Amino acid sequence: MGRNRKPEEVRREQILQAAFDVAGRDGIGGLTVRAVAAAAGISHALVLFHFGRKDALVRALLDSVIGATTVLHISDDIARFPHARDRLHALLQQEMARLSHQPEQTRLFLEFWAMGAREEAIGALIGAELERYRSAFRAIMEELLVSEPVAFAGVTADGLAAVAVSWIHGCAVQAMVDPQHFDTDEYLTAVRGMIGRLA
Repeated sequence: MGRNRKPEEVRREQILQAAFDVAGRDGIGGLTVRAVAAAAGISHALVLFHFGRKDALVRALLDSVIGATTVLHISDDIARFPHARDRLHALLQQEMARLSHQPEQTRLFLEFWAMGAREEAIGALIGAELERYRSAFRAIMEELLVSEPVAFAGVTADGLAAVAVSWIHGCAVQAMVDPQHFDTDEYLTAVRGMIGRLA
């Protein structure tokens, strides 16, 4: 049973969606309280009531983008695969498909990442989130190294996790660059061909 949501929560989500739309159209630099209010069809004062100031709105948008791009969820279906390589393959497929279907989120994440070079707090947050995402792969990589020591001789779990995340983020960038023609299945087939041990 879904919980009843308070009008304030619904309004806050509406404002965040408007902020996403404005940033997607004009970039984060074009994100103003007035532009968000206009996009949401509400007053400037109501945006300030919910977020206090522009900085808080930008931070809320960053948190939303991070939640959509760097939080790894391992489904029960994937967790049930008995072999690490099968779980890894399914996880790669899940993440490549998920991120390739949200190019606007990826573009905003990269814009925030670039902001992080100038704003230490944003850079630290994004760095920590990327590390957390990469770390989420370590357990399965450690299991893979135990189950297939010859195939991955001389490789660490951290190294494998970094490669996996590189493929996933590379997929997301390619989907952002050419969303009309990018094919996740073709990308994953190419990955499988390059690393036949995971097929």
